[in-house]
Amino acid sequence: MRIGELAARAGVSVRSLRYYEQRGLLTSTRTPSGQRQYTEYDVDRVHFIQGLYAANLSSSTIAELMPCRDTPSKHNSDATLERMARERERITAQIDDLLRARDTLDKMVATARAHRESLLHPVPAADESAVTQTSTPLSSVAPPCEPTRPRRGPGAKANALAARRAQASSPGLRLLPDLREAQLALHRARADFEEFAKTLPWSAEPMPGWESDE
Repeated sequence: MRIGELAARAGVSVRSLRYYEQRGLLTSTRTPSGQRQYTEYDVDRVHFIQGLYAANLSSSTIAELMPCRDTPSKHNSDATLERMARERERITAQIDDLLRARDTLDKMVATARAHRESLLHPVPAADESAVTQTSTPLSSVAPPCEPTRPRRGPGAKANALAARRAQASSPGLRLLPDLREAQLALHRARADFEEFAKTLPWSAEPMPGWESDE
């Protein structure tokens, strides 16, 4: 049969068949005009090659396994089993690398989500309106007194200092340091996220065992 018929029956492209022949996995005879000719046996051979490629084996590895099919013997069978065991170890190592990469990605996603939540629900800034809404009115915690004009004299400075201390002890004004501390905590969380992002493997390094001779 010609190459087009073999490609149709085996379910592969003509280009793939030519590549298999270049790699020594498939052979053909030539007509006087130079056209490739294949046999019925080659249909099963192409299916076998496709199955080995589906197992993530390279063309050079497949070439090492073909003697077990072409010339069956105990020696070729043992060599094939040993080669396939090494390939299984390689694939297992690739799976472990992918699992570690997924764990790293999961941590990055969790950190990014936490950062997004901090953007959607920021801590309100410490301003006068927040103090007014969340604090107890000063009039309810301080004894009422008649407004007086500050006196000029030796006791004026002491009176002003005492007034500032009384205001500082008010529960409403004590909220301001708490709000500022919350803002600082938010800034520290964002800084921690940026530091964590620097440790992530942003530059993709080739995984060991992924080198292919294809």
